[in-house]
Amino acid sequence: MRARLRGVRPLLALPLLAALLTGCGIRSTQVPTDFGPAPSRVPCALSGTDFSTQSAPGVPVQVFLLCSSQLVTVDRSVRIPDGTAEAQRRVLVAQGLLDKLAEKPSAPETQAGYTTDVHGGTRVGGPGPKDPENTFRLSTPPEKLTSYALAQIICTFANSEATAADDGSVILGGPSSRPLHRYRCTTEVRSRPGTESPPSTEINPN
Repeated sequence: MRARLRGVRPLLALPLLAALLTGCGIRSTQVPTDFGPAPSRVPCALSGTDFSTQSAPGVPVQVFLLCSSQLVTVDRSVRIPDGTAEAQRRVLVAQGLLDKLAEKPSAPETQAGYTTDVHGGTRVGGPGPKDPENTFRLSTPPEKLTSYALAQIICTFANSEATAADDGSVILGGPSSRPLHRYRCTTEVRSRPGTESPPSTEINPN
């Protein structure tokens, strides 16, 4: 008789345990479940507003940073003195864009996965005597830049009215008499800047 009671007690406990779980809002199951790890932060998604980049004084501009191996625009600003002549203004905007590309992304941007491959110290100047008027010459020859950095610069310049040519292209060259090329920023370049080079054509001097 005692042996029978010992066998009945565990059976009686099972309905009681199921009732307790149901009362707590937990449904009992006989099938093991595995929902995997908790979802991670979505890359390239900034949480809230980054006031550090919007409150800066100056002319509002956009630059292309890298995120998830793609080019993504972020808001920046550059300072241009009042009364600056148009030709000089273009060069100042171009230099400001380069400087912003070389800056470390803000804390929220870094947390979201934004980076840059453009290094500081690169200078930009206007056209030489025989160059087209929309030419920019860099202190570092474009062919010496990484594919990511070149794509960032080309797409950033092409996205600005102050630095893009009338057809949306960018005329870029290295110091002094180095060859000039007309570059274009395409959807493919923005999607795959590491493997897709900006389309370019060499410009023969006049």
